Amino acid sequence: MRVLLVDDHPLFRAGLRAALESEPGVTVVGEAEAAGPVPDAVEQHRPDVVVMDLSLPDASGLDATRKLAALHPGLPVLMLTMAADDGSLLAALQAGARGYLVKGAGREEVLHAVRTVAAGGAVFGADIAARITTLLAGSRLREAGQLFPSLTSREAEVLDLVARGLDNHRIARELVVAEKTVRNHVTHIFEKLNVATRAEAVARARDMGLGDGGN
Repeated sequence: MRVLLVDDHPLFRAGLRAALESEPGVTVVGEAEAAGPVPDAVEQHRPDVVVMDLSLPDASGLDATRKLAALHPGLPVLMLTMAADDGSLLAALQAGARGYLVKGAGREEVLHAVRTVAAGGAVFGADIAARITTLLAGSRLREAGQLFPSLTSREAEVLDLVARGLDNHRIARELVVAEKTVRNHVTHIFEKLNVATRAEAVARARDMGLGDGGN
């Protein structure tokens, strides 16, 4: 398994190289200390996986990851970074990273992550995995509010659930509100989106990537 390391700290790269190459069958074929040289390094070394830091001196590791996704679709990127905040995690997922570990992870955890993403899987630190579903749901609702700015945050939430195929009764249970409240929200959504039927509202929402259309 061929690995490319992208990190601007030479001592960290040296330690990571030693940890990876202590495992039979793993070879670090190249290193980069900034985002700019990454595409050329990938062309030259043809790695099976790229281990990428988020914070680089010339650009974000997110930018480098997006560029690799465009130039080399299918090349897995594992983020290995100091950033443990939800925003960085979500941004890495949206950029196309296959895995996300926080620096300080043990050797075995890093090796497992590198092998998993190289084999086409996805892997996240134990403390991170539990947050992903909540983060993605929150992101979808933020997108709903941005795509349909005339809607209130609650209406955007209801629209997303409508687009996912839930009826008013199930939406009421999901949001722990009265079914009449949901009906009122749906009525306001219809008025603001200038649609006459639930099917039209679902079509509008899914056209914008909400509900099942966002999966």
